Order: sequence, then structure tokens, then C-alpha cells
Amino acid sequence: MGERLVRSEKVASSTLVCSILENMIPKRIFLTKGVGKHREKLTSFEAALRDAGIAPFNIVRVSSILPPGAKILPRSKGIQSLSPGEIIHAVVAESSANEPHRLLAASIGVAIPSDRSQYGYLSEYHSFGETEVRAGDKAEDLAAQMLATTLGVPFDPDISYDERKELWKISTKIVKTMNITQTAIGDKYGLWTTVLAAAVMIP
Repeated sequence: MGERLVRSEKVASSTLVCSILENMIPKRIFLTKGVGKHREKLTSFEAALRDAGIAPFNIVRVSSILPPGAKILPRSKGIQSLSPGEIIHAVVAESSANEPHRLLAASIGVAIPSDRSQYGYLSEYHSFGETEVRAGDKAEDLAAQMLATTLGVPFDPDISYDERKELWKISTKIVKTMNITQTAIGDKYGLWTTVLAAAVMIP
């Protein structure tokens, strides 16, 4: 009787561990961005989080893997899935400056494999002096390069991004790339300006 009880407890414990691990793999993500200004750098970051809609959550920064099969939700639906105070995992790119008229950019690039049982990549990129299109293209390119090296898609790092993008398009292994990018011009009175972009993961 005792052995049976111990065996039953082990099975229950193993099932619980498997359930916890399964729930730790996000099944949905959403992309968001924001900008904030304030005389204090930290408060400008908080303002950017509010603009992005993710200030009410406890953010744990993670690295750059897009989980297999993860569905990309609209920002509004993603935020509705969360509760204030919830711990959320996110890939975050940010940039701050208090130099008047300085152009800032923060971008998240996404590369999705055609085989959705495979994982994809999320890249963080931030810069100064680049337009939204330029920064977004670079973030996309970084994500696509990481995915390409994983999947064995040949590419030449010395050719232009536009040429590489054509290679991504004709490859049967990379189905889609995208980005979300926030830019802003530094406050003319020298307030701290912070831009951020994020990919937020939802179990």
C-alpha cells in the first residue's frame, strides 16, 4: 500500500512538473512600442512603458527566441490577456538621450520559419541618427540572419540588406520577417527622451 502511494505521488509530481514546463513556453506574443519624456531618465522610461501599454506589469527581460508556433496577437488583444501586477517576459529594446534634437530609435525584429514547429528569432536593436525605416530594416535583418544560420540558409554578410532580403524571400525556410520600431527626436529643452520596442510573451 505504501509503495503504491509513493508511486502515485511520483506520477502526480512528474505530471505537475510537465504541466509547469509546458506553461512556461509562450503560445502567444504581441509587439508594442512607446516614447516618453521627463527631466529624470527613469521617469522617461516609465512614460515610454505607459505609452507602450505595459507599465502595469512586472517585466522580466528575456533573450531572443520566438517560441515554436507562437501566435502574434494585435497589441490590444495581448494587453487584454494580462492582469496588472502580472510577471511578464519580454524582449525589449530601448534607447535614451537628453541631447536636444538627437534622433533615437529602438526596434524589435521578427523572423518566422516556414515550419512553425521550429523556433524563430526576435532581435533587439537600438541606435542614434537612424530613421524608423532604417532601424526597422536592421532589426529585421538581424533576426533573419540568426534564423538563417540556424536553418542552414546560405547568405553573404557582406552584401547589402536589400540583397539579403531577396534571399530571405526566395528561401522556403523563412516565411516572414517584420519589425516594430519607435523613433523620437530628443526634447529641445534637454529633457530625457526614451524610446522602446518590445515583444511581450504570453503563456
